[in-house]
Amino acid sequence: TPDGTGWLLHATGGRELTGAAVVVATGYNHTPLLPDWPGRDTYKGELRHAGEYRNPEPYAGRDVLVVGVGNTGAEIAVDLVEGGASRVRLSVRTAPHIVRRSTAGWAAQYTGVLVRRLPVGLVDRLARPMAKLSVPDLSEHGLPRPDTGLYSRVKEGAIPVQDVGLIDAIRKGKVEVVAAVQGFEDGEVLLADGTRVGPDAVIAATGYTRSLEGLVGHLGVLDAHGRPVVNGSRCPDDAPGLFFTGYVTPISGTFREVAIDAEKIAKAVEKDGAGRLSRLPV
Repeated sequence: TPDGTGWLLHATGGRELTGAAVVVATGYNHTPLLPDWPGRDTYKGELRHAGEYRNPEPYAGRDVLVVGVGNTGAEIAVDLVEGGASRVRLSVRTAPHIVRRSTAGWAAQYTGVLVRRLPVGLVDRLARPMAKLSVPDLSEHGLPRPDTGLYSRVKEGAIPVQDVGLIDAIRKGKVEVVAAVQGFEDGEVLLADGTRVGPDAVIAATGYTRSLEGLVGHLGVLDAHGRPVVNGSRCPDDAPGLFFTGYVTPISGTFREVAIDAEKIAKAVEKDGAGRLSRLPV
């Protein structure tokens, strides 16, 4: 606010809201990201982002190319197989770490919680033999083990893929792993290894952006990648009372950490916001 006692939000309908604190929690996966592949805009085939996918029914009996092998791409590929797609190919740019959702009743997230504060290199070394014991080598099917350690990849923003049937589908040839997409030409999809494929539909599981620039970009609180410079109960140095939550990808699980953040942020607001004006119009 002009007097520096709080925050002024310009809402829809011309409304103005003021408050001692603002918590931004619009989500890490906010706006669908569709890569600007060469030929994308002139491609006449069916191309849609995974955010539009609802169920496999429209793809029964069809040849589908899924682009991206994060958790979304992996789950859609398996769903398509189970839903009766005639052919499912999975385009992979970087081989992911795949983990079993649970082993002998022990959920993968429990392990993430236990190791979250350990050194990255140590977790990488611990994860390597565990992966070899629990996940078969899929190199002969086009999906080699990653060169970069599991926790190192998490720190880069790449969460391990929890297996919901992908391993089995790949080993049985029900999901075919192909190279990364390079572009579109003459109704076909161009792959990085020089091959061309002509699927009936392309589903791009290519991620999302935070899209915070329009909301807080003018405040200098975002890094070069459009992510908040802080997350949780800390505020940016020049923006007291402004909090962000849900903009990291922790190995222990986003929902768990957001719940913890919520309590910490509430305490921070109670402690530090008591002296600032708080007026929310009804």
